[in-house]
Amino acid sequence: MPKQSAKIGNKVQYDESILTDYDIYLFKQGTHYTLYEKMGAHRITSKKGEEGVFFAVWAPNAQSVSLVGNFNGWNRSSHPLAARWDGSGIWEGFIPGLKKWDLYKFHLKNSRGEHKDKMDPFSAFFEVAPRTSSILHWPDYPWSDGEWMASRSRHTSLFTPWSVYEVHLGSWRRHWDDGLSLSYRELAEELPRYCKEMGFTAVEMLPVMEHPFYGSWGYQTLGYFAPSSRYGTPEDFMYLVDKLHQNGLVVILDWVPSHFPSDDFGLARYDGTALYEHEDPRKGYHPDWSSYIFNYSRNEVRSYLISSAVYWLDRYHIDGLRIDAVASMLHLDYSRKAGEWEPNVHGGRENLEAIAFLRDLNKEVYGRFPDVQTIAEESTDWPMVTRPVFLGGLGFGMKWNMGWMHDTLDYMSRDPIHRSYHHNRLTFSIWYAFSENFMLPISHDEVVHGKSSLMNKMAGDWWQRRANFRLLLGYMWTHPGKKLLFMGCELGQGLEWNHDTALEWHLLDDPDFQGLQRWVKDLNAALLRLPPLYERDFTQDGFRWVDCTDWEKSVLAYLRKGAAEGEYVLTVLNFTPIPRWHYRIGVPQGGWWAEILNSDSPIYGGGGIGNAGGMEAEAVSCHGLGWSLPLTLPPLSAVIFHSDQKQK
Repeated sequence: MPKQSAKIGNKVQYDESILTDYDIYLFKQGTHYTLYEKMGAHRITSKKGEEGVFFAVWAPNAQSVSLVGNFNGWNRSSHPLAARWDGSGIWEGFIPGLKKWDLYKFHLKNSRGEHKDKMDPFSAFFEVAPRTSSILHWPDYPWSDGEWMASRSRHTSLFTPWSVYEVHLGSWRRHWDDGLSLSYRELAEELPRYCKEMGFTAVEMLPVMEHPFYGSWGYQTLGYFAPSSRYGTPEDFMYLVDKLHQNGLVVILDWVPSHFPSDDFGLARYDGTALYEHEDPRKGYHPDWSSYIFNYSRNEVRSYLISSAVYWLDRYHIDGLRIDAVASMLHLDYSRKAGEWEPNVHGGRENLEAIAFLRDLNKEVYGRFPDVQTIAEESTDWPMVTRPVFLGGLGFGMKWNMGWMHDTLDYMSRDPIHRSYHHNRLTFSIWYAFSENFMLPISHDEVVHGKSSLMNKMAGDWWQRRANFRLLLGYMWTHPGKKLLFMGCELGQGLEWNHDTALEWHLLDDPDFQGLQRWVKDLNAALLRLPPLYERDFTQDGFRWVDCTDWEKSVLAYLRKGAAEGEYVLTVLNFTPIPRWHYRIGVPQGGWWAEILNSDSPIYGGGGIGNAGGMEAEAVSCHGLGWSLPLTLPPLSAVIFHSDQKQK
């Protein structure tokens, strides 16, 4: 151990410490957002010229802390750490001779006198579960995505097309011979190519941060600075991100600052006290997930969490973070009955500390990385989620539109004969569509736990279910808002998602399923080439109802408009299995309206009813517009037209 330069009581400061007084000031203030550069394990050269590792861990109530590992036979007496003199609660020390891949843990004699081996909260790499040791590792990777990073804003702007493919890495594809998941490197050869061929613009990964229980899908995170070792090394994960960027794909990670699991080797009661969590279970324990809730009022915890967010954007070149379970953070009474929660200082149910944390998070993220996006999974009507902090908002870039998702899936599951009585399920979303920057999600949560696959949510026989499936996605891709689709939904698979098996790729041997996949691919292609479908997703100027009142026939018609004058996309949806002939729809201008997509086309598995590729608008007023089209509406269909006079 290095020589000590100062001693106050039993607390010392080491000559080899990489922590400065300014670091400690920021840490205690709750504004040190690059803690990963100072805490955990770092290679240094001592003043004596010795190569070794500096360790630092926050455990203010521990009686003693030492380092154990395979390098010292897990002997808790051989390598003690010392508490800093400055009241930060940080224990630190330098150990020469350690090398990459060595296993280690912090051994604490905690506030209760119990001896516990604990993980390094800042570990960059862990053993594969169920083993729990941290691994000395300093990720080093030669990035090849410089061109992407230099021009990233062209792909991540709110005014660009977003079609997000949500993926669970462990079950997207698997090896046919042994059923094992693909590694990061194997995924890098297949996932970018598939997403690019399908026309998706982004990949959102369910949490890759290390988690002890595979069945949690990553949402019970413990390693907030480590990609899961189940699929390879940190460098292997960097390679996957690099390949996605080289194929023009935005990379979004699910990130979970809302709660953490209770595993004894992890963050729970780290030094014998409620350090990262609240002591009071009314604030510190989550009844839905049997996990602990972070204490957002504690400065050091805020520094820890925001450092984690910054870390993935900084070291792993991530383009966006989807923040999980935001509603559970904002509401003190979330999933709690009367008497099970404690009001805030004003007597309300709002979690004031969590609100402040989320605002600080977004200010820091966008301040450091103005070309990334944060996306909130927020399932309530909390106001101004995607409005700037300086206006009183939470500061997110986008928010999942859970209301649209629930209403739409409820409607599509109904027999068409009953749909006329539920027409408002479809029209209601436009009333609030521009109150936030919405993303339309059909996510993993909708195809598990007995909710049925997306295909099997659809009403009717096999032909009708496929037609409804295509109709649903045609509606989704033309509705204002960015798009997100969970893996396997594009295949129309019948089984619920199972994290222990691969998707039903064999279905693509059947032309029926090939047609469904082709429909998703062509919707993505239209989204990419037609600015009216994405440029004004978040403003009323980009949308106009043509007719939302024909509830008896269950027909909707609307226009999308981009920034350029004279260019429109018209969508007409028939939610019944009855074809409509000479169904007149008003349009804003004359000329040719090309039928660019028809979900009833035989190439998608439909019956082939349509409008022969388009038609000239007639000078007949309809729906308050000076021109109109006498359309044929196929059964259970989406027909999409494009008119472009901006260069005429």
